[in-house]
Amino acid sequence: MTQTISQDKVVGIHYTVKTAEGQLLDQSKEGQPLQFIFGRGMLIKGLEDALAGKTEGDKFTAEIAPEDAYGERHDGLIQSVPRTLFGDNPVEPGMQFRASTDNGEQSVIIVEVNDDQVTVDGNHPLAGVSLNFDVEVVEVRDADQSELDHGHVHSDGDHNHD
Repeated sequence: MTQTISQDKVVGIHYTVKTAEGQLLDQSKEGQPLQFIFGRGMLIKGLEDALAGKTEGDKFTAEIAPEDAYGERHDGLIQSVPRTLFGDNPVEPGMQFRASTDNGEQSVIIVEVNDDQVTVDGNHPLAGVSLNFDVEVVEVRDADQSELDHGHVHSDGDHNHD
């Protein structure tokens, strides 16, 4: 009996994701599908919405707008901070750091460095970017109780959490 993708089903997909301009961002690795428990927030909202109701064997494309992917860019998340905050650590554009903010820990990317200031960007690198997915659903099954308890898929009976 064919199962439909719905809450707490184990789903396996092959996928390719590109920007609207065609730049390849990611794809399922070496023939191994991405496996996850559906409805647990493991995917961006837009892709999860596009998968709902699909069945094994379905192939589709989905264009995901920024608000259903990694959000819109917010200029307020770009700020200059004193170079001294980084101590003796080398700091170069493109480096990523975890920063303590009023809203807790946040990843930031260094975008500019000068003698006494460092400009950091707290936006996700894909914020403001529309994403185009090519997806093939290769598996839909019931999650077993240990998968539901642990919150992730156990492949081939592997329950090792080391």
